[in-house]
Amino acid sequence: MSEQVKDMALVEHLGELRKRIIIVLVVFIAGLIAGLFVAEPIYHYLTAAEEAKNFELHAFSFWDGIGIYMKIAAIFSLVISVPLIFYQLWAFVKPGLRKEEQKAAIRYVPYAFLLFIVGISFGYYIVFPMTLSFTTAITQSMGLQETYGIANYLNFMFNLVLPLALLFELPLVVMFLTKIRILNPLRLRKMRKVSYFALVFIAVVITPPDFISDFLVTIPLLLLYEFSVFLSSVIYRKQLEADMERDSRYIRADEEDED
Repeated sequence: MSEQVKDMALVEHLGELRKRIIIVLVVFIAGLIAGLFVAEPIYHYLTAAEEAKNFELHAFSFWDGIGIYMKIAAIFSLVISVPLIFYQLWAFVKPGLRKEEQKAAIRYVPYAFLLFIVGISFGYYIVFPMTLSFTTAITQSMGLQETYGIANYLNFMFNLVLPLALLFELPLVVMFLTKIRILNPLRLRKMRKVSYFALVFIAVVITPPDFISDFLVTIPLLLLYEFSVFLSSVIYRKQLEADMERDSRYIRADEEDED
């Protein structure tokens, strides 16, 4: 292949990638606009929770109100954009996949949304209350008067919940990368120590500095990784079987041609 042909192929790939990114951005902006209409009920739901009722929340800036609405709208848009992001990723790599791989990979798209919601639920209903109760207990034990801004409260929540929601996409990402033959279970097993360290580090960073909280978050993350390795093994085994079957057909076809 000449350099000119390679350059043309690269330009085509970059053009295709730009088109996919533009589509995602357009949908995200549309979701952001829609999110502004649902930001108020979502805000009231979040501030009506038992955890929020324990605090008298204040606005310390003229921009706190609009800033909160924009953040809620952005998160709402991200949630509804997750399936589209995976679909556009699939569409970008689709030409390099065989037909059976294309069909299998497109099935992952609905699960991207489901796993994201599960991650948000785990973060909001389990990790956030646990973390909040620990931090407030420490504050009260020091005899400090708790006076929080609404932005402080919601930013604290979002900084916990969103990373967990994204981490819950790990099995799906591993399955997809295995399907397009970028990852395989052998590589994942070799990376286990480094991956464990990264996941433990994330768990320690986003949870209170006590063993129980770290343990309760670390274990699900490690199980997610092992589940990802298992799913990668299943896909990889099927790929090897399909490759062997295809090679056998080629060998038989060559033998028949020789005869």
